[in-house]
Amino acid sequence: MPLVDKMLSQVLVQQISLYACKSRLEADSDPEALHDLRISVRRIRSLLHPLRRHPAVVLLRHAASEVGQVTTPVRDLEVLAAELGRRGLASGCSARLALLRSHYREILVSPELDRLFTRLDLWPDEFRAAQREGDFDNLAIRIVNQITKQSRQLMSALGNTNHDPHELRLLVKRLRYCAEAFPHLSPLPSATFQALKQMQSVLGDWHDRYQWCLRADQEEDLQGLVPAWEQESVQLLAESELIAARLSSLLRPEKKD
Repeated sequence: MPLVDKMLSQVLVQQISLYACKSRLEADSDPEALHDLRISVRRIRSLLHPLRRHPAVVLLRHAASEVGQVTTPVRDLEVLAAELGRRGLASGCSARLALLRSHYREILVSPELDRLFTRLDLWPDEFRAAQREGDFDNLAIRIVNQITKQSRQLMSALGNTNHDPHELRLLVKRLRYCAEAFPHLSPLPSATFQALKQMQSVLGDWHDRYQWCLRADQEEDLQGLVPAWEQESVQLLAESELIAARLSSLLRPEKKD
């Protein structure tokens, strides 16, 4: 199958997944519905990232980005509610679960989500028109160059002993999702995928605790958990350093004789 056809097919798969996630969110019976919806949105953005400046792609990527922004604070609240439930703080967990239900309804009727589905319906015709004009003849080269560029950016960040964990987390996510979108074109060693996934998970857990500590300044019932979260944050950053060393080794270009 030609690469352009594969891209169209993969975006269609994510569109179908989005409709399923929307139905699950409407049923309000699936705690992973919003998470899975956000994953589909991220995969759409990653699939289109190598062509992000092309007019046939800009509006769809922007619509996907808007849904990501709208749903981020709601997902953060989901994760916090689960954390409070895990620690046996039933009252704080229940209060936040009640808030989540109203947020789900807001997302379902949001103009951002409606706009994304509209753009997904319109996009294939626009994309095919651009293809007929020959705009995507060098698509494979663009994808390889994009992954290579992101790999170098991550390598540079990993080589900086004072790297910002927030920025590092974003770089890891971008490289991972773009490389996973086009595994047959990725120049990365296969072991890199697992290392990226591990790094994203550890830095994601660290980021959660960082955000929770900030929220504790405004939400009194969280303040008693701050010492534990701060201790866990230190441990997670130490773990991330070990993974960073492995990632650096995997991403380092092999020297030719």
